[in-house]
Amino acid sequence: MDAISGLLDGPRARGAFVLRSTMQPPWSLRIQDEAPLSVIAAVRGDACIVRRDIVTWLNQGDVAVICGPEPYDVADKPSTAPQSIIQPGQVCTTPDGVEVPDMAFMGVRAWGNARDGRTVLLTGTYQLQSEISARLLSALPELVHLPADALDTPLIAYLAEETVKDEPGQEALLDRLLDLLLIAVLRAWFARPDAEAPGWYRAHGDPVVGPALQLLHNNPERQWTVESIASAAGVSRAALSRRFTALVGEPPMTFLTNWRLTLAADLLHEPGNTVESVARKVGYGSAFALSTAFKRVYGVSPREHRERAYAGG
Repeated sequence: MDAISGLLDGPRARGAFVLRSTMQPPWSLRIQDEAPLSVIAAVRGDACIVRRDIVTWLNQGDVAVICGPEPYDVADKPSTAPQSIIQPGQVCTTPDGVEVPDMAFMGVRAWGNARDGRTVLLTGTYQLQSEISARLLSALPELVHLPADALDTPLIAYLAEETVKDEPGQEALLDRLLDLLLIAVLRAWFARPDAEAPGWYRAHGDPVVGPALQLLHNNPERQWTVESIASAAGVSRAALSRRFTALVGEPPMTFLTNWRLTLAADLLHEPGNTVESVARKVGYGSAFALSTAFKRVYGVSPREHRERAYAGG
């Protein structure tokens, strides 16, 4: 597992909301579903995204990744008033609060105001946010826009085709395709010179720090020291500390502690894991040691963190 793989493991889709929308002007949707992450791809035609009065145009083949729960509009043009509002839980209402009837006549996972409209959009919405994905999303602007010529992938067309099918295992297939599209978009985005990629991403290509990051990501349970990391990377302790801190932005052991705790926060959400088992998986000698470190960073104990997740908080 490399740095980007480890951090992308967090927002893995599980029962994500995927929809193909076919629209004919004039049209406008107000999205206030409070989703932590959404992907919008223009399969055909064009559309604009308006958030905080900033207009971003999507042309055919373009993709946008929208981070954070703040509302935004998707429309044929900025001046078109919202005709429908997407609420939490993907409930669709009119602006005055009347729920819009199900559009089963449009097909499976299909929606819109015309069967053969000028614009076809593909929307994938991640429902949950993990601690690992939070670290990833904090490195992104509120809206990532990639034009079609910056993303050479057949995934958009394939996902659009599969979205309207109803075959066995279809939801799992759509989840994985959405993940692949997200990874492709983020890799292309971070490779741009103007993207201000985070230190952990830039450092992945470094001949010294890159292998050290892979070791820590792959083996958080090992009892690492700066000396043992440096030895595995083939450099001196001083050289590793200096280079790691300069490129990643924090010393190796600080990075490792933060990585262990973000992993623990996510593992605590998984059924069957106990605080003791999670502690072993992320390199803490006991549940008590993990609890002490966890509470210092998150302000709650691991058990309280898990109970909040189960309660939907």
